[in-house]
Amino acid sequence: MRLIRGIVKAFFYFSLAVCIFIFSMIFYLDNTLKEEYKISRGEILKINTFVPITAEYNGTSMSGVTINNSGNNRFAVELKMFGAIPFSTVDVEVVDEIYVAVLGNPFGIRLYTEGVLVIDMTDVSTAGGMLNPASDAGLRKGDYILTANGDTITCNEDIAAIVADSNGRDIKLEIKRNGKKKTLTVTPALSSETKNYQIGIWVRDSSAGIGTLTFYSPANNVICGLGHGICDNDTGDLLSVETGQLVTATISAVQKGTSGSPGELKGAFKGDVLSGIDLNCEIGVYGELNGNINISALTEVALGHEVKNGSAQILCTVNGDTPKLYSCNVKKRISTEHSPTQNLTVTVTDPELLKITGGIVQGMSGSPIIQNGKLIGAVTHVLVDDPTKGYAIFAENMLETAQSVAENNKLKEAS
Repeated sequence: MRLIRGIVKAFFYFSLAVCIFIFSMIFYLDNTLKEEYKISRGEILKINTFVPITAEYNGTSMSGVTINNSGNNRFAVELKMFGAIPFSTVDVEVVDEIYVAVLGNPFGIRLYTEGVLVIDMTDVSTAGGMLNPASDAGLRKGDYILTANGDTITCNEDIAAIVADSNGRDIKLEIKRNGKKKTLTVTPALSSETKNYQIGIWVRDSSAGIGTLTFYSPANNVICGLGHGICDNDTGDLLSVETGQLVTATISAVQKGTSGSPGELKGAFKGDVLSGIDLNCEIGVYGELNGNINISALTEVALGHEVKNGSAQILCTVNGDTPKLYSCNVKKRISTEHSPTQNLTVTVTDPELLKITGGIVQGMSGSPIIQNGKLIGAVTHVLVDDPTKGYAIFAENMLETAQSVAENNKLKEAS
């Protein structure tokens, strides 16, 4: 009898452990996998995860789903864990092969913010002690000042002049914070040091830098680069761009990266305008091409599931304006299915590039990554502690954004 109770107890705990494991895996997969996948016509849908997953389409279980018909471009697939436990349904879209002009050239970025960006707060020394009128009014680092007393603010000088001429009277500010507008009232204080009225802020109205172009999409007439957004150096926040330009540039020197100290490509603007800036977002900078670029050939864009762990090549420019291919290894990150950025870990293996740059340096962001003749992604970040390694974004994600930019531009033209 005691033996039977022991067996029943062991079976109970085993069953409980299995249930906990299954529910844990379902929770993990639900929070890891995407809700929508894309495959090229005739391809097989593959879900990259350490848990074996099979798909069921129209009542038929299989390790993948191959779609060749030209009629249905979107369908639903039921996913099953270990081929038996259903846990989710995802949408699959069949897309045609898409080709782009892979670039790798350096480019310059000129941009002007919407209003002026508050990059820091500073106390004002007054006869009554240290004050910070801006902070007291609720202004914060990272806010954009759009208007002051109804006047549009376009540059640093605009806000400085209004504050200086206030004679201490209240100033009504319209600001934008986290994409939302609000109104604040600030009372300037008379500085005992400068004898001028101040509100205690440092602001910026423009920014510039060097990056690498990723590709030009002829189908959308959109050019893109960086693979990450343009952020302010002081606040770390994505810049809200009012106007800007992408221009040609050339690399003149390289500051080699070392552990703990990221390197940098140094260059100069050549001045030929390639495009305006239609979008600055977390996965790059995009604009409708209105300048000239040299296109020698078009390259197919690989979808995320096509990317393999292993060897690849980085196309980048470390001298002048002509890109060159360098060897590297890529590895998909565990969170790749659910993240629009930092989908891959990149390790530079090319002896020549390591000798010149030490690996990945600032300014290489946007450098295309080629694998098996297809564009798979773009370099985005360097690991500070190991400059031979960095992160990259899937080219598929950048292409989707380029398509969105083109659609928005058409809507603007039509309105």
